[in-house]
Amino acid sequence: MSSAPLGDAPRILIVRLSALGDVIHGVPVACALRDAFPHATIGWVVEGRTAELLEAHPAIDHVIRAPRGWLKSPRAVLALRRELRSHNFNVAIDLQCLTKSAIAAKLSGAPRRIGKAGSDGRELSKLFHNELVAVGGQHVIDHYLELLQPLGIASPRVHFDLPERASDGLLADQILHTDDLPCGRFAVLNPGAGWPSKIWPSERYGELARRLLSDFGMPSLAVWGIPNEKPLAEAIVAASGGAARLAPPTSVLELGAVCRRAALFVGSDTGPMHLAVAVGTPTISLHGPSIADWCGAYGPENIRLQVRYEDGSAQERRQADDSAMREINVEMVHAACRRLLDRSVTLRCA
Repeated sequence: MSSAPLGDAPRILIVRLSALGDVIHGVPVACALRDAFPHATIGWVVEGRTAELLEAHPAIDHVIRAPRGWLKSPRAVLALRRELRSHNFNVAIDLQCLTKSAIAAKLSGAPRRIGKAGSDGRELSKLFHNELVAVGGQHVIDHYLELLQPLGIASPRVHFDLPERASDGLLADQILHTDDLPCGRFAVLNPGAGWPSKIWPSERYGELARRLLSDFGMPSLAVWGIPNEKPLAEAIVAASGGAARLAPPTSVLELGAVCRRAALFVGSDTGPMHLAVAVGTPTISLHGPSIADWCGAYGPENIRLQVRYEDGSAQERRQADDSAMREINVEMVHAACRRLLDRSVTLRCA
């Protein structure tokens, strides 16, 4: 493994192509690189709408958008290679370590390509990297940060520094005003998830909303992302007896602005949950087919709830029923909310 000095202004590419939650997990890597190399040029190659989150980030100079399915199109591969090489990166760090992400790192032309050793270097990724790191870390964020060891960065401070654009803050304030939500004194409930097996029942969110209002005087906002999640949020509102409001559609950055103004966030292992953590919202994550300590709400200030892990391959866990999620009852989540609210000593709004 090479440990050659990089100089004061290295040109570094981060590779984490998808998805929202995983990209958010990688943001502390960009922050740690900026802390260690203030004059560095830092790029990130990413697919899809998640680029919006990165383009606003102060630690990242260049966001290179790769179209979905780019690896299947020779024209798209050549176009991506051309754009990546125009930045003259000298280091590429592959957080994802799949064949596709490793090829993106190789296309950059970076002479140093850092990836994961052993079983963490999945598929054919190890063939494309020339510096392999045996990574550990109990949480995926710490796991990613260990890839910085060849650059002389060990145990960096974990921070996200996600910015808030004025337009996003204005929309968030309008949502709070329209739904009569007191800034710093409402809960965000996010029922959606990429896997059906990760979904906690909407009627339980509705009961939780009732109890938050009766016990703490705290209304809730049921949020949703893609259209097929809207019925889940509507079901929360219907089951809440007036304790929950339905959020309008929001972009990732707009949702982040809403979460900044909330007293707490409750949701399963999804991108919005990790977004709430990244903007500093006290967060409770609910887990069945994912391991809470590995990919739950990061940090001791947040709470991860899991009664049973739905074991098996990723495909098996994706296709499982919601029985592991149903083992988390409303009383457990309500108690976790009480713990987070008891810790809060300041409002989150100016």
